[in-house]
Amino acid sequence: MSKNWHDITLALAGIFQASALVEQLAKTGYVPNDAYRCSIGSLFILDPPDTLSVYGNLGDMQLGLEILQETLSPGNQRPRDALRYTLGILHLQKKLKARKDMMGVLGTRLKQAARQAEHFTPTHDNVIGNLGDLYKETLSTFRFRIQVTGDQGYLQQPRVANQVRALLLAGIRSATLWRQVGGNRWQLLLQRKRLANTVHHLLKEAKAENARNLH
Repeated sequence: MSKNWHDITLALAGIFQASALVEQLAKTGYVPNDAYRCSIGSLFILDPPDTLSVYGNLGDMQLGLEILQETLSPGNQRPRDALRYTLGILHLQKKLKARKDMMGVLGTRLKQAARQAEHFTPTHDNVIGNLGDLYKETLSTFRFRIQVTGDQGYLQQPRVANQVRALLLAGIRSATLWRQVGGNRWQLLLQRKRLANTVHHLLKEAKAENARNLH
């Protein structure tokens, strides 16, 4: 398993994890703590020595790897909002790439949010509110917007709305990383088998890591 495919697959799983958490949050008002903390925390790792360092550990990436594996499986016909959000995130990230000014604002504000996260915790309401505002003031200004569907009772709660925006921002961070390590959309069409094999290995490692942590 080449290092490059390892990194590409991991970053892609990062996008799917953020998307799956948005779907779960919009429909149930709930997200699993470890996966949520992992996705939000990735926003504050601004100068990582390697791809895994962005996410902390493989165990916390199990959800994203599972959703990616399911998406790559032959005959997977079940429509998933997570896939729609992922495609939307990739589209938004491409638009963002052309806006150096906006990327500068995001970089500066994320550094400030990282300091705030050290003072509180990465998933503290104040930090998530700050990230939600950042998404609203930057990526929400594009004509193209990701339409999040779910239970309006949850989506209309300010806390949930901020969590959704913060997770979409985390998805954009993973999409930026994905492109940086050599990811592109053609791989999803033409090299699915290679991706699927890498996902299989990474998921096996993630499950083993989580099993060890239970003991």
